[in-house]
Amino acid sequence: MSGVGAGITEIRIQEIFNYALYDAPDIVRNVIGLGGPMDVLPQMLEEMSLMMVWAPMVRVLADILEVEIDDVTTTVERRPLEKTIEVPGMGTFEKGTMGAFRFQVTGFVGGHPLLTVEHITRIDDDCAPDWQQPLNPGGEHRVVMSGHPHLEITIHGNEPGEPGAAGGGNASAANRCVNAIPAVCAAAAGALSPVDLPEITGAAQIRLG
Repeated sequence: MSGVGAGITEIRIQEIFNYALYDAPDIVRNVIGLGGPMDVLPQMLEEMSLMMVWAPMVRVLADILEVEIDDVTTTVERRPLEKTIEVPGMGTFEKGTMGAFRFQVTGFVGGHPLLTVEHITRIDDDCAPDWQQPLNPGGEHRVVMSGHPHLEITIHGNEPGEPGAAGGGNASAANRCVNAIPAVCAAAAGALSPVDLPEITGAAQIRLG
């Protein structure tokens, strides 16, 4: 995407989702913290978690763009539910418990916030209405590049085996790993990142009949 841009001032990678669609109630409640008390910071939003899981993505992107990261910072915002809701398969989420969160992991280059990974996550679409909403029902992944031109790419998947936006996201993440297997097997031993691999395509997945 950056190859068609000029004067790039920011690249922002977003996940904007309603996690009521995820068939993983224990994770949603106990790791992510939705429906939990506002005075307890859930594991997923701890500084260490953000730096271990998402900061490496920022650094890989910097490597691809051949820029040097000066610093990586994190910000977290949370909002309580303004009403009690019922979520199929997950039960009751009480008013006043955590209903939405937003975090950003930002890589600075030359003191400028160039690369950001952002999650905007809700358990109810009405929570945090002033935060950005997805263009597609349920949620999506987006890449926003500020520059000339300003570019936005939105990915919204539907997976027949796991209906809903969450199913599409899960399937695309899994397929990326599966399609990378030949390149990973052919690579030298050791830890690898996308920088170390050739372009991963779905050539082996094409079905013509």
